[in-house]
Order: sequence, then C-alpha cells, then structure tokens
Amino acid sequence: MFAPMLLANGDAVPLRDLPVLSTDLFRTAIINSVAEEARIASFFGYENDNGSVRLVAVLARSQEGVLEVLATEPGEAYPALTPDCPQAHWFEREIAEQWGIRPEGHPWLKPIRYHHSYRAGHDAWARDDKAPIAPCVTDYYRVEGEEAHEVAVGPVHAGIIEPGHFRFQCHGEDVLHLEIALGYQHRGVERAMLGGPHARAAHYMETLAGDTSIGHGTAYCEIIEALSGATASARASAIRGIALELERLANHAGDLGALAGDVGYLPTMSFCGRLRGDFLNMTALICGNRFGRGLVRPGGVAWDLDDARCEELATRLDATFRDVTGAADLLFEAPSVMARFEGVGTVSLRDCTTLGLVGPSARASGSDRDTRTDFPSGIYRFAQVPASSWDTGDVLARALVRWLEIQRSVAYIREHINALPDGPTRTDARAIASEHIAASLVEGWRGEVCHVAVTNAKGRFAAYKVVDPSFHNWMGLAMSLRGQQISDFPLCNKSFNLSYCGHDL
Repeated sequence: MFAPMLLANGDAVPLRDLPVLSTDLFRTAIINSVAEEARIASFFGYENDNGSVRLVAVLARSQEGVLEVLATEPGEAYPALTPDCPQAHWFEREIAEQWGIRPEGHPWLKPIRYHHSYRAGHDAWARDDKAPIAPCVTDYYRVEGEEAHEVAVGPVHAGIIEPGHFRFQCHGEDVLHLEIALGYQHRGVERAMLGGPHARAAHYMETLAGDTSIGHGTAYCEIIEALSGATASARASAIRGIALELERLANHAGDLGALAGDVGYLPTMSFCGRLRGDFLNMTALICGNRFGRGLVRPGGVAWDLDDARCEELATRLDATFRDVTGAADLLFEAPSVMARFEGVGTVSLRDCTTLGLVGPSARASGSDRDTRTDFPSGIYRFAQVPASSWDTGDVLARALVRWLEIQRSVAYIREHINALPDGPTRTDARAIASEHIAASLVEGWRGEVCHVAVTNAKGRFAAYKVVDPSFHNWMGLAMSLRGQQISDFPLCNKSFNLSYCGHDL
C-alpha cells in the first residue's frame, strides 16, 4: 500500500513528496478512488530530465475537499484505465497523442487534437511523422444496416462559430450514436507555457477560452501564488470573485437567449442578447475590458473599485437583473418552449457521474458538484455560493440551473460590492519555488477549470496542464443525443454550450 499525496486547492508541495507508483498500483489506485466517488480532475504526462515520460493524475475528492495526486512512469505502454474508468477516456487519448504512450485495451483509441507526438519517433498511430493529419482522414464509428445512415456536420458551420465536426449514426430521424471530432483550434498553448512563467503567460491564459478569461486567469494566478508563497489580499480576492460572477452572469444570460432562439422564441432571445452585453459592460466598468482581460494578475488584481464605481455597478446590476427576470419569466412560462425543453437531451445522474461531467451540465443531472463549495479558494473560503442543481438532466434542467445561478450570482455581487474589505489590491512578486507541483481549481461559468504546474530545478515550468470544463463535458453532449431526433441537436448543443478552443488549447 502507499500513502497518497494530498493537496489543498491552490497549494503547492515539493515534487519529492509525489508518490511514483508501479503502473499496476497506479491504475488500481485511480480506479478504486473513482469508485469511492473521487473524480479525475487532471491526467497528463510530462518529460523528465532523463527523457522518460511521467504520468500524473489529480483526483478531486469533493467530500473531503482535497486533491489526491499520484504518478507513474509506464514506459511505452500501460493497461488502459478507460474500460474500468470511463472518465479517463479522453485523457488517455490525449496522452497517447502527445507522448506516444499507448493505453493498451482502450476501446476507441484515436487522436483527439490531430497533431504529431511531442516526442519524435513516438507516434501512437504508427504513421509517417511528416504526413498531414486531420479528422477527415480518421476512422469513425459506424452503425451498419440497410436502414442506417450517416450524417456529417461541420467543421464549417452556418454561423460565425468555431469549427468542430459532428458525425451522426441514425436510423430514420433517431440518433443512435454521435461522434465528435475536435482539434481544429489547437494552438499549442500548454507547450508555449514551458520554461515560464514569462510575460505572455497571463495573456495566453486569458485567451485560451476567451469567454472564460476571468476563470482561467484566476486559476493561473492561484498557481503562481501557490508556487511563490504570495497571497492575494482580501480586497483583491473579493474583486476577483465579483468579476468571476459577472462572467457567469454574462454567459448564462446569453445562453438563455440562445436557447430561446433555438426554439424560435424571439422575445427572450432578443432581450438576452442585449442583457449579455450589459453584464459584459459591467466588467468593463471595473477594468476597461468587457471580458476582464488585464484585471486578474498574480498577487491580486490590477484595478481597484472605488466607491463611485461600486455605486454605479450596483445600479447597473439591479436594472439588468430586473430585465433578465422578465426575460426568464417569459421563457419558462411559455408552453411552446416547455414542450421543446422538457425530456429532450436527457443525461442521467449515473451517466453524469460515470463520465465525470462538471459545472451546470452536471448539476442539471442532480449532481451538487461546485468548486466554490467543494474546493473553495480566494473569497469563496469565507462566503460561498450555494450550488444550484436540478434532477431531470434535460434541456429544461440545464436552462433552469443557469437561471438559478444568475439569481445567486447577483445576490453574491450585491453583498460584496457593499462590503469590500480595506487593503491593497496587489502584493509584490516573489520567486517561484523549484521542483514543486501546484494545482488550482476554479468554478468557471461552464464548470471546473483545473490548472496544474510542475517546476524544474531552475524554478521554471517543466509542465503546465490546463483542463477546461469542456474537456470533461463533450462526451456528455454525445450521450444526450442517444435516442433523440437529429433535429434536436442544435438545442442539445446549445444547452451544453461547450468550448472548442478551450478543449483544443
């Protein structure tokens, strides 16, 4: 037996404390922990100084509020976790693509971002390293039969949206299986972080999923603070919390409007399109940027909130929330809308737990996972937001969870802009600890944002791993289409509203 390394959210520990297990023990430990209600928050590889690849798993234990971290060095292959732990499905595909380490027995091993291995000559798919690779040349799951047919959608879509490919296996109008191929937005953000932190690091984090600038920016800053021993002041933490909730409000309001548009209900669609902009403008009131870029920085925040801006923010918030309430009431009181939302795109609590879904998508299936309450950091250590959940797992539930979260985020912001603590907004930078590992979880508007960093002997990043909530949830979207009409796809897709670029990095 072994003693797992336990890590608090937003903390760092020396690498020497990280248990490096045999492959069999590593695999058994993860499977057993997940069976005991832990969840894979991150699972990644990085190259040691000796050229070997170390795999690191970060397991989130919500009941205890701690992270369990363990590692192994498997060589060129290891027995796949996925057959016994489906949460590992996409993580293992990513590791195979990046490092050429094959998870033997993986039920559907294929590229996830369609790039070459980081290690020359270690391609898991045994192809010419100079050959182009793209989703169009990969194998897809197929349903055979005289009446089965296949529908391919994307990667270029009718709207001005990011590219992604969806392939439906259908019998008539019924979807038997949906396969999702991404990777078109791969920019190499994680690789660009190696050797950091550097001047561009914060900008990379704020733009890797642009609608989650505050969420990813906060996670990055908590990593730096953990590795340097710096602490954001109470005032800075409160401003970060306000900005994070404003980001949630803007996106949830926009999603309610988009859901209304997908069923042709124009009153709420029209209202919410404008109201999303109003919430974004509140963030601009704080820092001059509608997405909050430049606000959150290691050691605190780069902008303060004086009394006049607090008063203006409170006035705008009250007016916008009043209008959002009217738009939401129209939406949920319309029988035609309810007929399209109820019972469509259902994901059961069992499937949600098995797949490791996070955020509103998980809470709509009856889960109460919320990083703000399970792994609180910053201002949430002192003032938490109750988790908002529903139990039907359908499009209606995902819409209702958004509406509940809007109400609670507004209440949270009201409370804190009227009681900002005194103190500085930023502390001085400090040196980064060498040969440490740090982890940060932040509840972004889509769900759990997870950043993990490993530093080398010089105090530079030897590995930087980002897990956007979309990485966990794309398979949830695929499951929501099982047995649905293919015409329900736009509605199901919008009810999850996942990020392509946040997944592809």
